[in-house]
Amino acid sequence: MRKHKVDDLAHYGGQPLFDSIRSISNLVRPDIETFLHYSKMFFEQQQYTDHGVVESLHEKRLAAFHEVRHCVSFCGGFWGLVMAMKSLALPGRNEVVMPSLTYRRLADIVAWAGLTPHFCEVDPEQLCITGETAARCINDNTALILGVHPIVNCCDVDGLEALSQRTGIPLLFDAVESVYESYKGRKIGSCGSAECFSMQSSKLFNAFEGGYVTTNDDALAAKLRVLRDHGVDEDGRMVLPGLGVKQNEMHAAMALAALDDVERQVADNRKRYYAYRRFLAALPGIRLREFDESERCGYKNILVELLDDWPISRDDTLKLLNAEKMLCRAYYSPPLHQKKTGYEMIHGDLAQTERLAQRFLLLPCGYFVSEGDIEQIVGLLAFIYQNGAEIRDRGLQ
Repeated sequence: MRKHKVDDLAHYGGQPLFDSIRSISNLVRPDIETFLHYSKMFFEQQQYTDHGVVESLHEKRLAAFHEVRHCVSFCGGFWGLVMAMKSLALPGRNEVVMPSLTYRRLADIVAWAGLTPHFCEVDPEQLCITGETAARCINDNTALILGVHPIVNCCDVDGLEALSQRTGIPLLFDAVESVYESYKGRKIGSCGSAECFSMQSSKLFNAFEGGYVTTNDDALAAKLRVLRDHGVDEDGRMVLPGLGVKQNEMHAAMALAALDDVERQVADNRKRYYAYRRFLAALPGIRLREFDESERCGYKNILVELLDDWPISRDDTLKLLNAEKMLCRAYYSPPLHQKKTGYEMIHGDLAQTERLAQRFLLLPCGYFVSEGDIEQIVGLLAFIYQNGAEIRDRGLQ
C-alpha cells in the first residue's frame, strides 16, 4: 500500500491508490456467446417484444429458480413495484408501512403509486423492518406492508407474515438485493403476497435493465400481466388503467445469459467476501457485516460498520476513499424521512434509524475487484485508522 504519510492521500494531493474506478456494483457481463445464442431465438422468430419466445422462457426459468408458480417481468424494477403496490393495496386506505433506512427512491415509488409512506424503525442488528417495528405503525389507514430485505441477509419474514395474517393487511417484499438468498431454507421469491426484483446492470441478474415480480397468487399474476400491457386483456379489451411496461426480448436474452452464469458469479463473490473477512479481521474500529452462511448467500455486497473507536466520521472516511478512486457509498444515508419531497410522509421518532444511517458504508466489490485490490483497500483503511488523529486535525474540505 503506497501510503506512508498523510500527504500521500489523494485527498491531500497524493497519487490515487487505483488508476481506474473500483465500484460497489456487481457489473458482471455474461458470456457474449450465450447472450447471442438467446438473441438468435427472438431474431429468428422476428418478434422483439410482446412476450416472445425468449421472454416466455425467461419468466418460466425465473419462476423455477424462485420455486414459485408465477414470474411477471417488467421493463424496470420500478414498474414491478408500482404495479404490485397498486394491485395489493387495500382499497380506501393509503398508508404503506416501510423502513426509512432503505433505497433512496423507494418512497418515491410509493408516492408514484398514489400511496403515502409511513416509516417505521428497524432492527439495530439486522438493519431492517421486523414484524414488531412494523406493528407499531399499523392503523385503520394502513393499505400495505412493504418488507424490504437489507443488503446483507434477509428481513424478518416470519414476523411480517404473521403480522399480515393477523391484521389482514397485504405484505409485499422488495427483494432487489436478495435474489439468490433463502430464509430458513425457503427461497426468497415465495414470501408474502409477492416479491419484487431488479435486473439493472448492478444486480446479480444483469439484463441491462429490467425487473420482475414473483408470486403464488394466480389472480395477482393475471392482473399484473394486464397492467403491464396497457391494461388490455388477452381478448384485446381495455379492462384496467395500465401502462406499456413490458420487458423486451433483448433484455430477456441478457437476463437468461446472467441466469446461466449465476453460480460462477456467486462463487467469485464468495471469494471476494472471504478476502475482506480475512483482511479486516485484525483491523480495529471497523466491522464487516457477515452473511448468514446457514442460508443461501449471493455474497454480492460488502457492508462495513464504523465503530465508536474509528477515528473520523463516516462521511470524512468516504471523502478519503472516493479520492483514491474507490466508489464507496454511504449505506442508505440520509434515511428517507430526512429527504425533502413534494409528497406527504408519516413518521414518529426514528432516532435509531438516524444513528444507524451514520455508521455504515459499502466497499468495492464485484466483477472488476480482485483479491489484490481488496488487500490494498483494507491496507488503506488501516492507514486511515493509524493516522486518524492527524487527519482529523488537518480536516477535510
